[in-house]
Amino acid sequence: MKLLKKNIIKNEIWVFIPARAGSKSIKNKNIKKLNGLPLICYSLNAAKKMKFIKKIVFSSDSKKYHKIAAKYLNIESHLRSSQTSKNYSSDYDVFKEYIQQKIKNEEKIPEFFFHLRPTTPLRKISTLKDIYNYFLKNKKKFSSIRSVTELENSGYRTVIVRNKKLYSLFFKSFHLDQINQARQLFTKTFIPNGYGDIIKTENIFRGFIHGNSVGSYVIKELNSDIDNMDEFNSIARFLKK
Repeated sequence: MKLLKKNIIKNEIWVFIPARAGSKSIKNKNIKKLNGLPLICYSLNAAKKMKFIKKIVFSSDSKKYHKIAAKYLNIESHLRSSQTSKNYSSDYDVFKEYIQQKIKNEEKIPEFFFHLRPTTPLRKISTLKDIYNYFLKNKKKFSSIRSVTELENSGYRTVIVRNKKLYSLFFKSFHLDQINQARQLFTKTFIPNGYGDIIKTENIFRGFIHGNSVGSYVIKELNSDIDNMDEFNSIARFLKK
């Protein structure tokens, strides 16, 4: 796949919402109703309010999902292949397939994509715009931008089980007294939260999605990234309040 200048719409950014059918942790998670609304609709609603975006692309392997998204006007549908809809298919695989199809059909693609994950329902439009503006000011410095949440408990304290014993990932040791130091002594650590990432389209042509110069945008709001039923129920209770 070769990228030509004629393929790119300079300075244009599109929202990309990938929503694969099926889920191991929660059955049909992406369309499970959260306070009466299918989960994917929260991201679609947010995207429709992002007036600085030129186009919204909804990508799924499910016709049922596309039928829900079709209720929203002016959304481009991308029907994913079975090859990019497996449990271990990556974001890169999906973006690459979509872009390849566009170029094959001699259609234009944007210079940037705003990646909204459907499993993060709670977003403020003002925050999404701040992420966008921050990226524009720093696009020469960063290969992409990822939204992150600060971890309450430092990642330096993370352990794995090795030979039935706890092993410190950071200190590379079975001796765990080092991770029992006061929390304030550890460097702050963060985790990507799916709130909103921005990538350069040229990254995909180079064989990656984020690159080795990823800027961070720290989200101070509630982290609503949903991976399991406990998190789903927690966000549902929050919305009811």
